[in-house]
Amino acid sequence: MGTLNTKIIFRFLGITAVLNGFFMFIAFPFSHFYNESVKWGILNSGIITVFIGSLLYFSNKPTNTSIQKKEGYLIVTLGWLTLSLTGMLPYLLSGEIPNITDAFFETISGYSTTGSSILTDIESMPKGILFWRSITHWIGGMGIIVLTIAILPLLGIGGMQLFMAEAPGPSADKLHPRITDTAKRLYLIYVVLTLVEFLLLKLAGMTWFDAINHAMSTVSTGGFSTKNASMAHYNHLPFVQYIVIFFMMVAGTNFVLTYFALKGKIQKVFQSEEFKYYILGIIGVSAIVTIIILFFQDPDLHTSIQHPKVYGENESAIRHALFQVTSVITTTGFVSADFTQWSFFATGIFFALFFTGGSAGSTSGGIKVMRHIVMLKNSFLEFKKALHPNAIIPVRYDGKAINHTIVLNIISFFIIYMLIFIMASVTLTLLGLDFETALGAAASSLGNIGPAIGKVSPVDNFAHLSGAAKWFCSFLMLIGRLELFTVLILFTPFFWRKN
Repeated sequence: MGTLNTKIIFRFLGITAVLNGFFMFIAFPFSHFYNESVKWGILNSGIITVFIGSLLYFSNKPTNTSIQKKEGYLIVTLGWLTLSLTGMLPYLLSGEIPNITDAFFETISGYSTTGSSILTDIESMPKGILFWRSITHWIGGMGIIVLTIAILPLLGIGGMQLFMAEAPGPSADKLHPRITDTAKRLYLIYVVLTLVEFLLLKLAGMTWFDAINHAMSTVSTGGFSTKNASMAHYNHLPFVQYIVIFFMMVAGTNFVLTYFALKGKIQKVFQSEEFKYYILGIIGVSAIVTIIILFFQDPDLHTSIQHPKVYGENESAIRHALFQVTSVITTTGFVSADFTQWSFFATGIFFALFFTGGSAGSTSGGIKVMRHIVMLKNSFLEFKKALHPNAIIPVRYDGKAINHTIVLNIISFFIIYMLIFIMASVTLTLLGLDFETALGAAASSLGNIGPAIGKVSPVDNFAHLSGAAKWFCSFLMLIGRLELFTVLILFTPFFWRKN
C-alpha cells in the first residue's frame, strides 16, 4: 500500500460499521413491537456489525490522523462496500432473503438509493425487515460518510477530502467554513424534512409505519415502498401523492438552496440557474406527458392509470404525469402508474429522463442538471468560436465564469458515463437480458433510478435476472452513486504508484 495511511482507512471503516450496527438496533424495536421472530436476526446482525466495527477501530490506532486524497477515495468506496456487506446481514440472518446474491443486491440498491428490488411480495415481509430496508435508503441518501464527519470531527482538515468524494453532485458548496459544521447543517435539514413529511403523510391517511418508511424513501430519493404497488397503492388518496411529489422535488434540489430557503433567503433559490432549469424542466415535461395521457395514448396499449375519479380524469392525468416525471428526474423511483403503458412516445421520453438526474448537491443520482447546463453552454460557445476563432469567451454559470478545467471535468464525466452505459448494456445482453431490458437495467442501475423499461418496468422487478447480472447491476449502482470517478480511479495504475 506504500504511502497509504492504512490504519486510518481501517479505523474509519470500523466507525462506519459501528454506526451501521446502531442503525440496525433502531430497526429491532419495530420488529419487537409487531412480535416478529425475525427480530433476533436483526438484533444479532447489529451485534455482529458493531463487533466487527469495534475490532477494526480499536486494532488500528494511527499516529497520523490526516487524510489525503488517496485515503479519501479508498475510505468512501470501501466504506460503501462495508455498509453493503454488513447491511445484508439482517436479510440473511432473519432468513427473509437467504440468497447472498439477492441480499447484496437489495442492500446496495438501498444504500445507493436506487430502489430496484428482487422482492416479489413486499407486503408479506416482516415490518422490521421493511423498516431496515428503508433505513438503508435513508443512510445512503446523504451518505454515512457525511454523517460520520458531522458527529466525529476527529479527522480535522482531512475531512474535506471525504466530503468532496462523498457529497452527491459535481459541487460541494459549503454552508460554513468548517466542514464538520457543514455536514451537521446538511443532516439537520435532512432529518427535519424526513420528520415533516412523515407527519404530513400520517395526516393525509397513511398508517404511521407506512408514513415513516415512505418519508425516509422520499427524502433520500430512494424509492423503496412498503406496498407491492408502490405509490399506486394510494391512487385513491391524491393528497398523499401530492405530498410525495413536493418532497421528491425538494430532495432533488441542491441542499444548499434548501438551507437558504429555510433561512428565509428565497431570492437565492430563484437566482440559481440550475434550480430554474430543474423546476421548469419538470413542469414542461409533465405538461407534455399529461397531453399524451389525455389525447395520444397508443391504441395498442392500455392506460395503467386506474382512475379513482376523485377529482376527475384531467386531474388524475396531471397528477400521474407530474408524479412519474418528478420520480424519474429526481431518481426516486416511486411508481404511481406504469408509464410504459401510456404510449411508445411516452416511454421514449422517460428513457431520455433516465439521463437527466436532479440537482448537484442533492440526494439524487444520475448525471445532474448542472452538468447538462454547462455542457450545452459550452457547445453553443463552440459555435461562436467557429465564427470568432480568436475570441476568448468563458462559459458562465450563475453569472460567473467557470474555470475551463471544471468544464473539461464535466465533459469527461459525461463521456465516461455514456461509455459505461453502452458497455453495460452490451454486457447485460451477454448475461441473458433482451436488448430493451438491458438498456433499461443499465440506465436504471447507473443512474440509481429504480424502475426502467422492458422486463424491469415499473410493474416488474429485478428478481428474474441471473446471479451474474445482479452482481453487475450492483457494481453499476455503486459507481453511479459515488459519481464514477471515486470508484473508477481505484482501477487506474497511477493511483497505486508511490508519490
